[in-house]
Amino acid sequence: MYCQDCGQKLTLKFCDNEGLVPYCNECAEFKFPSFRAAVNMTVVNKAQDRILVGKHTNGNNLLFAGYIKKGESAEKAILREIREETGLNTLKYRYTRSRYHEPRNVLMLGFIVVVADGELKLNEEEILEARWCTFDEALEYIEHDSTAEYFLKNSVAELKKGKI
Repeated sequence: MYCQDCGQKLTLKFCDNEGLVPYCNECAEFKFPSFRAAVNMTVVNKAQDRILVGKHTNGNNLLFAGYIKKGESAEKAILREIREETGLNTLKYRYTRSRYHEPRNVLMLGFIVVVADGELKLNEEEILEARWCTFDEALEYIEHDSTAEYFLKNSVAELKKGKI
């Protein structure tokens, strides 16, 4: 590991209440590991009885997601990503939970997002197709043993409790 600021090799040093943490002798600072943040969105229709599942360009059936840009809040990322990927407008959203996604070194922030009715205008560079599913269909259709499935199962449980 190397310091992201000066490029010097990091060593592990004990930090009170943290344990062993990468440390830069040149900067004389602890360098906590950094990672990106993204939103993971279970998109539901206005009646909140259907979930939009997309087939991404990698061939997997997943929920909608996107990275949070520098200076952007998670809430702004939701509005931007939904509009960019589906062409739909967000009516409301609710945070549900987070999960670290190791393959991409990203902290995923999960939301249930209610969108306005309208025509889907998919960003074909990211989404090959999308379809509205019942809760059970979505759970069957989604990529199994994925981060998307983790968020979907939680969202379905929340939606079954009542409207968001």
